[in-house]
Amino acid sequence: MPAGACTVSSTGPDGIRHFGNVQAETLYEAVVLAIRALGEHECAPGAGGQLEVEERSLAVTHPVSMAKVQDWLRSSAKSPSDKIMKERLKGLLASQ
Repeated sequence: MPAGACTVSSTGPDGIRHFGNVQAETLYEAVVLAIRALGEHECAPGAGGQLEVEERSLAVTHPVSMAKVQDWLRSSAKSPSDKIMKERLKGLLASQ
């Protein structure tokens, strides 16, 4: 996924759909940044939540579960830049 504007959405337990707009270079970065932004408004998805990431410049949507994000964050980094990204995103989630 190229760097760009994304809209990330999640449906809360009350059935209300919440949206967050972020700038991200990767799918997982978009999800983590949106979780943080939605959390500031007390509507972050729970651990079993499902999110959708829409790349606005490409009009492509990527469904991704919270479990998949956590699995990716725990997996080994494939490059030094991947390791830096994962550590930054873990830090963002931990400080939420």
